[in-house]
Amino acid sequence: CTFLALGTHFGKVFLLDIQGNVTQKFEIVSTPHNPKKESLALSVKASDTGLFCCCIIHTKQRITNVLRDNVSLRPDMYPCSLCWKDNSTLIIGWGSSVKICAVKERDHAEMRDLPSRYVEIVSAFETEFFISGLAPLADQLVNLYFVKENSDHMEEEFRARPRLDIIQPLPEGFEEISSDALTVRNFQENECRDYRLEHSVGESLFYIISPKDIVVAKERDQDDHIDWLLDKKKYEEALMAAEISFKNVKRHEKIGMAYINHLVEKGDYDTAARKCQKVLGKNMELWENEVYRFKTIGQLKAISQYLPRGDLRLRPAIYEMILNEFLKTDYEGFATLIREWPGELYNNMTIVQAVADHLKKDPTNSTLLTTLAELYTYDQRYDRALEIYLRLRHKDVYQLIHKHNLFSSIEDKIVLLMDFDKEKAVDMLLDNEDKISTDRVVEELRDRPELLHIYLHKLFKRDHHKGRRYHERQIGLYAEYDRPNLLPFLRDSIHCPLEKALEICQERNFVEETVFLLSRMGNCRRALQMIMEELEDVDKAIEFAKEQDDAELWEDLISYSIDKPPFITGLLNNIGTHVDPILLIHRIKEGMEIPNLRDSLVKILHDYNLQILLREGCKKILVADSLSLLQKMHRTQMRGVRVDEESICESCHASILPSDMAQNFSVAVFHCRHMFHKECLPSPGTIPGVQFCNICSAKRRGPGSGILEMKK
Repeated sequence: CTFLALGTHFGKVFLLDIQGNVTQKFEIVSTPHNPKKESLALSVKASDTGLFCCCIIHTKQRITNVLRDNVSLRPDMYPCSLCWKDNSTLIIGWGSSVKICAVKERDHAEMRDLPSRYVEIVSAFETEFFISGLAPLADQLVNLYFVKENSDHMEEEFRARPRLDIIQPLPEGFEEISSDALTVRNFQENECRDYRLEHSVGESLFYIISPKDIVVAKERDQDDHIDWLLDKKKYEEALMAAEISFKNVKRHEKIGMAYINHLVEKGDYDTAARKCQKVLGKNMELWENEVYRFKTIGQLKAISQYLPRGDLRLRPAIYEMILNEFLKTDYEGFATLIREWPGELYNNMTIVQAVADHLKKDPTNSTLLTTLAELYTYDQRYDRALEIYLRLRHKDVYQLIHKHNLFSSIEDKIVLLMDFDKEKAVDMLLDNEDKISTDRVVEELRDRPELLHIYLHKLFKRDHHKGRRYHERQIGLYAEYDRPNLLPFLRDSIHCPLEKALEICQERNFVEETVFLLSRMGNCRRALQMIMEELEDVDKAIEFAKEQDDAELWEDLISYSIDKPPFITGLLNNIGTHVDPILLIHRIKEGMEIPNLRDSLVKILHDYNLQILLREGCKKILVADSLSLLQKMHRTQMRGVRVDEESICESCHASILPSDMAQNFSVAVFHCRHMFHKECLPSPGTIPGVQFCNICSAKRRGPGSGILEMKK
């Protein structure tokens, strides 16, 4: 039917048909704004002459007339639209023009016969379309437009859909905030007068009334924005909007689930699983439902890394289900989960049994063995874990031993540890001697002498005395496995038996070691003989003779070298600073050819000159120091000696100064700072006229010298 009228009564809206019958009825949350108050009591009317009349009702006094801008428009076809923004602001729309009028109080001094109020137009502007209704919206304005346009292909005008615009009035125009075209029935046949705009103050509700429809408009809230995003399938933006304005969202508690469902339907399982952390939060029931859904679609791996593992934990069966899924298809992924997930999330024994079943099919799989060792560690069965790590030569074996103090468990596995990493194993054993004794380690390594040598060698490097009971055994170990370190060991050890060492070195013909042992045992001549006869190294022989600093050794060396020209050359080059080279030169046979003799003689002369220069330099230094000390002693002895009331006589122990300074007194003060009264001095010494301090003289003479002198 065609709507004839819109009426309100007791908070209700009535629609009347052409016969005057009520066709529909709507509840109104709040009644329309009524600006009429006793203090203002204004009435506004529009006349066909194009005047807006604003009157004060109770005095029946007109306060202003507002002219209509476009008088060519028929008032019956383009009626005016009025609305109050507040009690003193009137908004007038007629045709395509809008005027905002402010009703103000007149100053009492200016009133005379004028009304107490006047109207000021604070803003006026033209719109693009014809105005069918106005309503305030905060500091903005809601306009209902009647749109009539010219078609490019038709000469006649046609009526378009009405528009509902929100504009921001400005002093000299307006700014369009939003614009919506409304679809109402028979809009092609409607005129400007067929539309009305009513509003409900405080509710931001607007009623657009046409002959066939009533459209209710209201401000969009965050729920509306989210609805629009969901309609456009912009789930991630909708979820973000809901999180930002969660206090203002009333109808969208399940946006996250809708987003997850959308991602799953699209096949983006990884993103869907990642969003579960944010969407599902701490809701354990939702988590378990999602896990079972991912299992149904065969995507348990996708959700595995995002499962809760902190304060919120799912049932152990959920985690075990995922671990079994990985165990069937992906050993590496299974091992990663075991390392990342705390052992409390699942039943450890169940997973251990599952891994053991798989190892029956593939007993050498290193990934499964390593994972099984980690599971044993979680279950505190460290000995089983240690056994697997040692079998696999896993790098974490030493960390496991230190972390869980498993030294008692490795006493019978020392050989395995040494085979895995000798350096780390020895360092660990030596650092924990209080937990694994040296005797125990030696006992375990008795059948592996090469490993025993490495252990004892490092022990000796740390402390030359700790393993002294094994030094005899070490001689043979060094001789067998590490000869370069045998001689340093013999030099540094004071506990190894020299006879045993000499026997081993002679058996193996170790000349350098034998020479050292002979010299250490006192048989230096035999040691020198071996150097000259077996090594035939004159430099080493000379070095040995220098170390021993024995004249007999030099004599033996000269005697052995006298018929060997190369040895004589070596002696001439090195003997000059230790033995008089004349002794060697006199013993050289006449006519013997000696290589580089001239150079050797030059070197001897050079060394002799150098010694002369050194002696002269030392003599100059000695003379300079003696003179300096003599001058220092002379200056010291020339200084005065303080004698005061506290000074005492070293003989009678009375004060050196008399109580009456007026009387004559004599005092003797020696350079040693001892003081005597003249009468307390002992008798002069043996040298006439020379007096000595008897205290210091007694000290120089030594004990008993005074008694001997008295006897004389």
